[in-house]
Amino acid sequence: MAADARKWLKVRIISMMVVFMVLFVALISRAFQLQILSSQSLKTMAQRQHTASLTMQPDRGIIYDRNGEKLAITVLADSVCSDPSRITNAAAVSAKVAQILNLDRKSVHQKISAPRNFSWLARRISPEQADQIRQADIEGIFLIKEPKRFYPNGPLGAHLLGFVGADNSGLEGLEYKYEDVLKENAQSLAWVRDAKGKKLFLRAEQTETQNKESLNLVLTIDNRIQYLVETHLKEAVEARGAKGGIAIVMNPKTGEILALANEKAFNPNDISGLSPNSWRNRAVTDAFDPGSTFKPFLVAAALEEKVVRESDRIFCEDGSLTVADRTIREANHKRHGYLSVKDILKYSSNIGSVKIAQKLGKEKYFRYIENFGFGARTGIELPGEAAGILRPAQNWTSVDTAAIAFGQGISVTAIQLIAAMSAIANNGVLMKPYIVRGLTDKENNPVKMNEPEIVRQVISPETARRMTRMLTQVVAAEDGTGKNAYIANVAVAGKTGTAQKFDFARNVYSSDRVRTSFIGFFPADNPQVSILVILDEPQTDKWGGVAAAPVFKNIGEQILNCFETNISRTQIVKADVSDRVNLISAQNDHIRSSSFAADDSEMPDFTGLTIRQALRKAKANSIDLKVSGSGWAIRQYPQAGAPLGSARVCKVFFESGY
Repeated sequence: MAADARKWLKVRIISMMVVFMVLFVALISRAFQLQILSSQSLKTMAQRQHTASLTMQPDRGIIYDRNGEKLAITVLADSVCSDPSRITNAAAVSAKVAQILNLDRKSVHQKISAPRNFSWLARRISPEQADQIRQADIEGIFLIKEPKRFYPNGPLGAHLLGFVGADNSGLEGLEYKYEDVLKENAQSLAWVRDAKGKKLFLRAEQTETQNKESLNLVLTIDNRIQYLVETHLKEAVEARGAKGGIAIVMNPKTGEILALANEKAFNPNDISGLSPNSWRNRAVTDAFDPGSTFKPFLVAAALEEKVVRESDRIFCEDGSLTVADRTIREANHKRHGYLSVKDILKYSSNIGSVKIAQKLGKEKYFRYIENFGFGARTGIELPGEAAGILRPAQNWTSVDTAAIAFGQGISVTAIQLIAAMSAIANNGVLMKPYIVRGLTDKENNPVKMNEPEIVRQVISPETARRMTRMLTQVVAAEDGTGKNAYIANVAVAGKTGTAQKFDFARNVYSSDRVRTSFIGFFPADNPQVSILVILDEPQTDKWGGVAAAPVFKNIGEQILNCFETNISRTQIVKADVSDRVNLISAQNDHIRSSSFAADDSEMPDFTGLTIRQALRKAKANSIDLKVSGSGWAIRQYPQAGAPLGSARVCKVFFESGY
């Protein structure tokens, strides 16, 4: 018996050891599985159970005008969130929150009853609503600060700036075009919770991608010029009953866009209920027949190729000319006999233009149209730019050549048109239009600066000067079509345009629906500003010289009266304590009204100024100014920089540029 007992005990011990060994191996295997094989998935599961993550919308850089005025900024606004796990009476809470936020109660109840630990209820609410939420002190309802894009000037420059969406991403305009520059990387906040789901504390999560700070955008736009352009354009659209309008102001020497306006305007702070047509930037996206504003480019090409001279007389067929199977007539039933080339521009003769185009030939004409920049995008930093429509010359019929001579059968954009006219103003040099002067960091230190870019020499300086003289007569002559654009004491060069809109339903050009325009620059002998004005389908005064030219005049006069127009290339330097971007002239010729006082020991420079500007500068420096002539200052005695003696007198000679 004792032997049997010992044998049984031995077997029992061995069995227990085997079981222990099996359990030990199983425990080790389970530990290996948990610690090694499943560690990442279990860690992720634990994080889901004990933490909740919220991606915060990133900040955006500031958009400035050329003078440091803020056009788009980011402010912090309160958003309302809920933690449904901490709400015990969903019905009462939803009723209270819906009342404060003016929301649908059922929708709020559905969100706070959802089986999750976080839910947005309202984004970027008003300060008054945020105060009411704080005062209500509802368990499970809390506020989070989110960045909100704000446009201090409301509708001003809205088509340029564009706007952002609910996620603070750019959707239109410069906000969209420069999304990668303006927007920082998103950051996340994490809630750490205990086993019961109670929130313990917040912590910032580290992102795997490198943190990218936003940059600021500095534009070529002058906020003051933008305001007066939009004001005059709106007044004209309303007064003429027009469908809409476009106006652009450009520095012809650099390509800088000083103002770009579309009418009708919209407010980017509130785009609810608006259609995409409301924010369409038609100055760059829409192509149209330019009408008679296209004639200067034809005449410039003909002069450059020496197929005509200004004094050449061309018979204009007493108002009617047949080309192939089409009859071409003068606008407004005019009847012209022989006209010189310069008078063809002055009176805007269609038939005279057709005959010049026939002399030039379609191949050469096409080449100059291309060289002036038509048929291709300018490359301006705005989304949605159209190239226009320019068919190859080999596909032109004789009727096509005739029609394009007076701006039909070709489509251009407003930005192409003003860039091309500016080439004539700029001694025949086409400049690339641009609207972004540069990028700065958060301290407004320059990061990248844009410089004026020459595209090509289209016509010779001599041809450009001859064209300028002829275009000046369009405005200066009593019988010129552009006489309503005349500005006292300033030589204006320009051209009117009245283009019939194509009726696609009837497959003909409409006699009722027109697009009127005026394009020009001043002062003619030293152009500083180019301006384009277009009115779409005016119901009264359907001629460019009557409807659009006065808008040009009003804008030009205010630029002269309120601002200094020696606008040149400038560079951005570090912002001062007032958080404004200081712009300092690279050539010391950007004269500001606040900096008229010069070195008291030297004679100031008056050249390039109007009489009004010169008198103001002389007064600031206690100088007796003697004026001779009118227009813009071309020379002075004593010369600029000469020592000032006891007799502080300067004689300045002005010319109008005719």
